[in-house]
Amino acid sequence: MSTLKRDARMAGLIYLALTLVAPFRLIYIPGALFVHGDPAATAHNIGTHELLFRLGIFGDLLTGVISLFLTFTLYHLFKGVDKKLAMLMFVLGFMDTPLYFFNTINDIGALLAVSGSDFLASFDPAQREGLAMLFLRMHGAAISCAEMFWGLWLFPLALLVIRSCFLPRFLGVWLILNGLAYLALCLSGVVFPQVEDTISNIAFPLQLGEVAFVLWLVIMGARPRGGAMPAPVGG
Repeated sequence: MSTLKRDARMAGLIYLALTLVAPFRLIYIPGALFVHGDPAATAHNIGTHELLFRLGIFGDLLTGVISLFLTFTLYHLFKGVDKKLAMLMFVLGFMDTPLYFFNTINDIGALLAVSGSDFLASFDPAQREGLAMLFLRMHGAAISCAEMFWGLWLFPLALLVIRSCFLPRFLGVWLILNGLAYLALCLSGVVFPQVEDTISNIAFPLQLGEVAFVLWLVIMGARPRGGAMPAPVGG
């Protein structure tokens, strides 16, 4: 196996790990524990399934770590195409890691509120439930803000894919659409929350661009077109 193909497969496997781990806290935990419009039921579920909720917190931490390794691996894969563009991709992609780590503070706050720690003894159960819901809402709002970087880093990545001679250009075009979808989700989540669900439904097919990119890297790897790498750009 060539070095290029091996590096592409490695990046694909790390990206696949990210796509498998990230939805645990982002999708599974809310679906399993949160009850829309019912802070008491949500707090009860978190308290009853504390280990599951803690695993969700750890899942966010793990996602941040995997994301860091992913951006470095993709930088290594694409630096020969355009070093400056690859560095831009790395910087924008790197922002995912601190955002995930900082956002776990909101979940920890929700867990402390639900557990009724001694320093919250002056709060009655309804107040603690409301406080827990506040932290959960802040976690969700932080995700909407993070979608700004989830979208932005895909643009330099897409250009690198298009300029490379070892990946199909349609993947780069799809990644651009994927990035636009994330930016639309960020805008709706922060500015127009009343249409967030509608935008999410429209954006979903576009967000499959990352899935297609991951599967191509894992299954097909990198296959140089014309038998040669492009001359490095950006020194």
